[in-house]
Amino acid sequence: MGTGEPIKLGLGESHRRGRHFAVATATRASTVTLFLAVPGIVVLLALPAFASRVLLQELFYVFTMLALAQLWNLLAGSAGLISVGQQAFVGMGAYALFACTVVANLDPVLSIVLAGAIAGLVAIPAALIVFRLRGAYFAIGTWVVAEVCRLILAQVKQLGGGTGTSLPPDVASSMVGLDFVRNLFAVRGPAARDILSYWLALTLAVGTFFLVYRLLRSRHGLALSAIGDSETAAESTGVDVFRTKLFIYVATAAATGMVGALIFLQKARISPDAAFSLIDWTAYVIFIVVIGGIGTMEGPIIGVVIFYLLQYYLASLGSWYLILLGGLAIVLMLFAPAGVWGLISRFYDISPFPVRRRLIVRVGKVADEKESKN
Repeated sequence: MGTGEPIKLGLGESHRRGRHFAVATATRASTVTLFLAVPGIVVLLALPAFASRVLLQELFYVFTMLALAQLWNLLAGSAGLISVGQQAFVGMGAYALFACTVVANLDPVLSIVLAGAIAGLVAIPAALIVFRLRGAYFAIGTWVVAEVCRLILAQVKQLGGGTGTSLPPDVASSMVGLDFVRNLFAVRGPAARDILSYWLALTLAVGTFFLVYRLLRSRHGLALSAIGDSETAAESTGVDVFRTKLFIYVATAAATGMVGALIFLQKARISPDAAFSLIDWTAYVIFIVVIGGIGTMEGPIIGVVIFYLLQYYLASLGSWYLILLGGLAIVLMLFAPAGVWGLISRFYDISPFPVRRRLIVRVGKVADEKESKN
C-alpha cells in the first residue's frame, strides 16, 4: 500500500454492478515534484563547481538542520513522542566520531556511519526508561537522558573531559574522497573538505527525507497512523505499539547521531556543552517544525527556510533574536497551529509529498473496461 499504486478492493454487489474501489497515495503534484526533484538534486551536486565557499558552508548548515527537523518531525508528529532530548543523540554521534577517529584511528567518513550505529544502540536502553513515562514526563525524561550523557562524556579524559578537544589536522586531511575532490575542482585542503562535507550533508538530508517518506508510506506508517488515532484501538487491530515506537525512536536516534557526527566533523572541535546544547539541536529544531507544520513532509522544508532567513537577518540583534523567534512561534501556535504549510494547504489543494491514503471509487463502463484489461 505504500507504493502509491491503486489496490483493487472489489466488494460484492457493488463490484458486479461496475463499481470498483482503489486506494492510492500519489497525486498530480507529487508526480510533478518527482520530475523536478531529480534535476534539482543534480544541480545541488554540481553546485561546488561554481558556488562560493561561503555559500557551501551556509547550505551545509541548512541541510543538517533540515535532516534533524525531519527526524524530530517523524518522532513527534507521526509517533507522538514529544522529545526535548534529541541533543543526546547529536552529542553521542559527535563523541562517537571523535572516539573512532582520534582513539581508534578510523576514517572520518566511515566513523559517521559507526557513530549512527552507536547512537542507535544508546537509544535502546534509553527508550526502555523513558517509554515508561507519558506526556510531559516523557519530554522531561528525554532531557534528563541527554544531561546524563553530557555528564558522563564530560568525564572522559581521552576526549578532552569538560573542556573538549579538537580533531588533529591529519584526521581531517585523511577523509576518504578528499584527493578526488582536490583533483576534480583544483582546490586546496580546507576548500576540498568544505566541498566533501557539503556533499555528505546533502546526502544525509536527501537520504533522511527519502527514508522518512518511504517509512510513512509503508506498513509502519499505517501503524503510526493507527497509533495516532488511538493506541487502544491500534492494539486491538494487531498493532504492536511498543515495538513500533521503539523502532521509530531507535531509527531516529541513529540517523540523528550520523548528522551530529557530520556537524562536529565540520566544526573539528567538540565540548560537552556544544555537543549536548538544548538550544542548538532541539529548541531550534522544534521551532523549525512548528512554524513549518508538524506532521507533514513539507513543513520542515518551509520551516528551515524561514529559520535560516530569520537567523541570517536578525542574528545580529543578540538576545532579541531569540525573543523574536519565540514570539513568532507563539503567534503561529495561537492563530495557525498547523503551521505555514497548514495555511497554504487550506487555500490550495496540493500535496507534493502525500502520505495519506485516499479511497477512489470508479463507477460504470470505464471501471469495467479497466477491470477486463487487468
